Amino acid sequence: MAKRIIISGGGTGGHIYPAIAIAHSLRHEDPSIEILFVGALGKMEMEKVPRAGFQIVGLPIVGIKRALTLENVLFPFKLVKSLWMARKILREFRPDVAIGVGGFASGPVLLAATLSGIPTLIQEQNSYAGITNKVLARKAKTICVAYPGMEAFFEKKKIKLLGNPVRSDILNNIDKRALALKHFGFVAHRKTLFVMGGSLGARTINESVKSSLKKFSDAGYQLLWQTGKPYIETARQAIEQYPSGYFKAYDFIYEMDLAYAVADVVISRAGALSVSELCLATKPAILVPFPFAAEDHQTLNAMALIRQNAALLVTDSNAAQELAETAIRLLDDPLKKSELSLNIGKLAKPHAAREIALEVLKLMP
Repeated sequence: MAKRIIISGGGTGGHIYPAIAIAHSLRHEDPSIEILFVGALGKMEMEKVPRAGFQIVGLPIVGIKRALTLENVLFPFKLVKSLWMARKILREFRPDVAIGVGGFASGPVLLAATLSGIPTLIQEQNSYAGITNKVLARKAKTICVAYPGMEAFFEKKKIKLLGNPVRSDILNNIDKRALALKHFGFVAHRKTLFVMGGSLGARTINESVKSSLKKFSDAGYQLLWQTGKPYIETARQAIEQYPSGYFKAYDFIYEMDLAYAVADVVISRAGALSVSELCLATKPAILVPFPFAAEDHQTLNAMALIRQNAALLVTDSNAAQELAETAIRLLDDPLKKSELSLNIGKLAKPHAAREIALEVLKLMP
């Protein structure tokens, strides 16, 4: 009888793409494994997971807002309904193991799995554990983490320090530079700045880049700009003033291996997935942590690199004044770029997805 695994969570690319990487590794280890994803209705996993070739079902679960809203009033009802639906999904699919990667849906699914006696594994991407994972970890069999020191949140004997799983195509991207230049329509003799704010965009980064387009143009750089959907039209209108074709804006880039391959310097938020990908891609990076992330975990993620001289830091509050100048200085400093590239590469964990998949298989009855 085929082994069956449920993977739950999502909400952002930082949860979704590690989950997909784990799923691919499980299939690689055992092609007969049946995998079902459970996400939150209306969230991006409902699009991204089927695109990756996996089945997903959605729960009506939502997060709690900071302010008093109708969603907060409805939260208890949606939580109860999601728990009921999660138990029904478990009864019908009959998984051998349930995996939680963080995000709204992981709570109801892993709680229902625990109540049903199904072994659970948590994959915590960040250097600061979220409330949901801290609660779920009490009954989890295994907790896979990406940063040292997670004993502050989880029982030490359950922890496996394995890193964050990322898309395997990001490895060995140096060989893809010629293909990447052709794909994005760039030229080889110009330095390229790749700006990304995560799957949903980053307003502070976007505004800072928009106000600095003339500086980048005068310096002769190419710009690959992932804006997120909310900002794409603003960005496209802004780069129309620079008709040379050296500035390209996208709401979302699926070919991230090519984006890293073409980049000389990357500007990024400090989400766990972005940091892990930058380590694998060995790219000189300027990190702009999102200051309102839970427990300011993006700053903690960034500092893990800064302490190793593996990236540069610009705070969100200083981005408007400092981001463009920092990028220009780094683009024009080959020694610093080489130093950052060497150091960030030392922090990579290229086999994280497979090692997590093997931990999942150990839990099979």
